[in-house]
Amino acid sequence: MSAFPTYETVTTEMVGAHVLKVTLNRPQAGNSVNTQMGHDLLDLWNRLTADAGEIRCIVLTGAGEKIFCAGGDLKERNGMTKRQWTLQHELFERMYWTLVDLPVPVIAAVNGHAYAGGLEMALSCDFIYTSNTARFALTEVTLGIMPGAGGTQNLPRAIGERRAKEILMTGKPFSAQQASEYGLVNAVFEPVDVLAKALETATTIAGNAPLSVRQIKKSVRYGSQMELRTAFRFEIEAYNHLIGTEDRLEGVAAFNEKRQANFKGC
Repeated sequence: MSAFPTYETVTTEMVGAHVLKVTLNRPQAGNSVNTQMGHDLLDLWNRLTADAGEIRCIVLTGAGEKIFCAGGDLKERNGMTKRQWTLQHELFERMYWTLVDLPVPVIAAVNGHAYAGGLEMALSCDFIYTSNTARFALTEVTLGIMPGAGGTQNLPRAIGERRAKEILMTGKPFSAQQASEYGLVNAVFEPVDVLAKALETATTIAGNAPLSVRQIKKSVRYGSQMELRTAFRFEIEAYNHLIGTEDRLEGVAAFNEKRQANFKGC
């Protein structure tokens, strides 16, 4: 695919041949999501959905060392009319759902605090690595609203209904260690190591058969919404799509020839 545009609120950088690093780049505003970031991210996710090209894994992080994403930009929202707020949120909804639907796996490298829509963005990724100094919260209930970008759905699916309701209804922050204990994040690292570890894992994923990775992502996501026997059938349909691929032939040949497989995504 062609190079991405230069975005006002987001930076993109290829790390190696197949990994894309995406950085929320409003550090002066806690990397909060304003209208422009909504447009920028929606455009980026749409481009990646239409044609990811050689990109096989994405790492999403925030600029700076203290905040991954503080959620919606409340300074921009201050004084908005109901119509303005609704139109902005509809943009945000499209942006979040397009991220969730990306065929390419996305790892959240949470370099700092992830509050409200920031936590919802991390939850929209496939899994999360975090700094041990990060804190998490869904604070919407303290602002007279509620999570509206998947928080009430993705959080209980990740950590269970009872724990999720406590977090959602109190609005209280919790630590990276608690997030790990709850099963919200996959691993906790020193701040200087979070991004490197996420990129390392992304590189590992990118070295595997890309069609297989995509089918796994699809099978896990949609299968979890199905009755078990139907989900088994869905998994087999996903599996069968891989049998006729060149990568399947290459993988088996590489194993028997005791060499590294050279997957091409076809």
